[in-house]
Amino acid sequence: MRNRWIHLATATALLGGLLAAPAQAETATGATCTYTRLAPNPDDRPQPLPRPKASNRGTATVTLETNAGDITVKLDRANAPCAVHSFLHLIDRGFFDETRCWRLTNDTRLGVLQCGDLVKAEIGGPGYRFDDEVTGKETYPRGTLAMGNQGPGTNGSEFFLVHSFANIKPAYTVLGQVTEGLDTLDRIVARGIKDGKGDGEPARPVRIWSIDVDEE
Repeated sequence: MRNRWIHLATATALLGGLLAAPAQAETATGATCTYTRLAPNPDDRPQPLPRPKASNRGTATVTLETNAGDITVKLDRANAPCAVHSFLHLIDRGFFDETRCWRLTNDTRLGVLQCGDLVKAEIGGPGYRFDDEVTGKETYPRGTLAMGNQGPGTNGSEFFLVHSFANIKPAYTVLGQVTEGLDTLDRIVARGIKDGKGDGEPARPVRIWSIDVDEE
């Protein structure tokens, strides 16, 4: 009888471990993020803070619908779970709808389209910030989507798309890569930069109508 109870206790313990495994796995594959509320600023459009727990598994595909054409990007949660989580949070709230891409650069060092600001380049965000997710080995080839910032740990809503190359230090969190729509970026570049400069507002305003999400 004593052996029978030992066997039953062992089986119960094993079953309990199996039932608990999914929750443990979910915790192990999650990321803890810190989103910090900023002081009130009239240029911002304050949004609720994203949940502090983010998935670091899988991808999501987003399509930027612009007046120059669509741009589709695959986001990589494993590479930047907190940044991707925030980006999807802002998309879900319609933050980027009817906004402009205020900066276009096209010179020997930098070729990017900068978007996500509300008022002008680097002005107007979601009213919170979060840390960088970088290793120091980042590169920014054509088609890269990355967070823009004004220094370490100042990520908000600003992002940029590399239309040619970006010879910059590895200080910008990479969100993902363009899978369709590089021709849209080329079209924007071909239209030029205001006043014929190598860095400034696009000659023809670039507007984001909306961003659609296809979770995977």
